[in-house]
Amino acid sequence: MEKRIAIIGGGIVGATAAYYLSTLPGSEQTKVTLFDDGIGQATTAAAGIISPWLSKRRNKRWYRLAKAGADLFPELMHNARLGTDVYQQTGTIVTREIPTDLETLYALAQERRQDAATMGTVSTLTAAEVQAKVPLLSKPQPGVFITGGARVDGAALVAGLLQQATAKNLTVRHERVSLDPQGQVITSLGARQFDRVIIAAGAWLKELVAPLGITAAVRPQKGQLIELAVKDYPLNENMPVVMPEGERDFVPFGHGKLIVGATHEDDGQFNLAVDPAVTADLLGSAQRLMADVTAESISGVRVGTRAYTPDFAPFFGPIPDQEQILVASGLGSSGLTTGPQIGRLLAGSALYGGTPDWSEYELPLTTYLTSSTE
Repeated sequence: MEKRIAIIGGGIVGATAAYYLSTLPGSEQTKVTLFDDGIGQATTAAAGIISPWLSKRRNKRWYRLAKAGADLFPELMHNARLGTDVYQQTGTIVTREIPTDLETLYALAQERRQDAATMGTVSTLTAAEVQAKVPLLSKPQPGVFITGGARVDGAALVAGLLQQATAKNLTVRHERVSLDPQGQVITSLGARQFDRVIIAAGAWLKELVAPLGITAAVRPQKGQLIELAVKDYPLNENMPVVMPEGERDFVPFGHGKLIVGATHEDDGQFNLAVDPAVTADLLGSAQRLMADVTAESISGVRVGTRAYTPDFAPFFGPIPDQEQILVASGLGSSGLTTGPQIGRLLAGSALYGGTPDWSEYELPLTTYLTSSTE
């Protein structure tokens, strides 16, 4: 019997879930419809760094989830036949000015590497060695180099995953939808009933689940980054990503394009307007490490809306007592790292049912979802 599944939200979680719902055993008997109006999506505005291993977050569940996401990426890229323009393990450099801080960071990397094969090799670099790997830096800092770190283009990743799924069992509809109190999806053509609904709409989750009598502890945060067209930029697509101490992240994509950012603007919420003051701040960060960058170097500005929870941790899974509806939100700035793993898990749950135990990755959903009947 054919199963019908809806996905609301076409960012990293929704796109990955759609991909796995087109490839998992049993997907041949499944029809998937993805709804997304394309406004404000964090993933398509993002140029991400896949390198969670040196994070100092104390949340062990988050780290396990992020590590699993980083481990999943090479397999996902291979199976989905996506190229280096989408994802590439160029390596990441995390810098520290104070020698003792650098030693502490290196020791943490060596410890984490024991159970994280995807990290690759770990080494310390002098400022001169950092500059040799990233020649566009005129004021480099010493750092720790992790060969398994990667950069990913969010928009290209989502497009590639959805293209693969559309060739099988996915239909994409570019519209904004809502839910009624019974969990039906309200579209421009009226109400539609699905066997399962995955809500992967980021900060918009709160308004989507409200008709179900559920309050979601999710808030929006604005993020901006800039694209720089750098003169005399080496055409080297293998240039590592740099996470400079005290500055914005640098994500080189080759062919003269460098991404700098992103910001974390709690006051911005759903505002997608480019803020000139923020653009100037991002440019200033670039200029402190690159002597020749000017305002004329800015070739574009990207703006998106992230979702955060009070404890900065993501949540995902079937809604308690309404298990035909699955949700995911609160990924924050690590969405490109954790999102694929979350999307894979949700796809399996939506397809096969059951009550999954994901406690190794998250707190109970009741931590973030409150029913008005309680």
